[in-house]
Amino acid sequence: MQIKKTRNNSIKTLIKMALAEDLGSGDITTDSIVDRKKVVTAEFRAKEDGIIAGFPMAQMVFEVLDKKVKLSAKVSDGHKVKKGQVFATITGPAHSVLKGERLALNFLQRMSGIATLTSKYVEAVKGTNAKILDTRKTTPLWRKAEKQAVLAGGGENHRFGLYDAVLIKDNHIKFAGGIDFAIAKVKSKKKKVSFVEVEAKNLEEVRKAIEAGIDRILLDNMNLHDLKEAVKICKKYHVSTEASGNVSLDNVRKIAQTGANFISVGALTHSAKALDISLKIV
Repeated sequence: MQIKKTRNNSIKTLIKMALAEDLGSGDITTDSIVDRKKVVTAEFRAKEDGIIAGFPMAQMVFEVLDKKVKLSAKVSDGHKVKKGQVFATITGPAHSVLKGERLALNFLQRMSGIATLTSKYVEAVKGTNAKILDTRKTTPLWRKAEKQAVLAGGGENHRFGLYDAVLIKDNHIKFAGGIDFAIAKVKSKKKKVSFVEVEAKNLEEVRKAIEAGIDRILLDNMNLHDLKEAVKICKKYHVSTEASGNVSLDNVRKIAQTGANFISVGALTHSAKALDISLKIV
């Protein structure tokens, strides 16, 4: 299966930095032991069930390191794999395979772990109208990769950074002197913004936000009773809702059943367990 390549400059820069961090002045073990002319084939094998993500990044590791190394996948990002399944092979100079294996595995394991956890949340809310969103709680400089992994797991991306959407949170509200004042200040700026969201912690703030005019309200850390009531109020005024705060696999379905349009889950990227994957020469 041909792997869809990513040509994102930020990802390529990240890979170059990661290779430099790992290789430094050279792989003294491989350089001492392995014949540069030796060509090998190695297999990527899943050591547990999960969702695969990160192939484009793994492939780019070897493109940057040595274009003679070829990665061939039997599945693509977003596909399920079973424990023991060989889902990709890699062929090329042994020297380069050994130098790039750890970084390629780091991408695959980290991103597949995120995709796998995301898929569990998506499955948990199946049959409701709720969509699972990621957050900005990502590993510094890995955000593009980690958000791609969320997509592979069936989730959706929230804003990428501070520049592409307005999200008025509690500290902004404190500086502005109130939720209505914060919204007014954003709207008074000459710079046009396509989307404005505000955080509300109680029903009073929800009502104030609606009166001030808003696209989406982030319902933060509300109990299920208040969350359901807030959603009901927002629906009446055609305002989108996002539930957030202490979301887990144990409670996400109950949150979804309140009718919230979106549920943002920081755990997707800050607490996902890496999927166990091995790379063995055959």
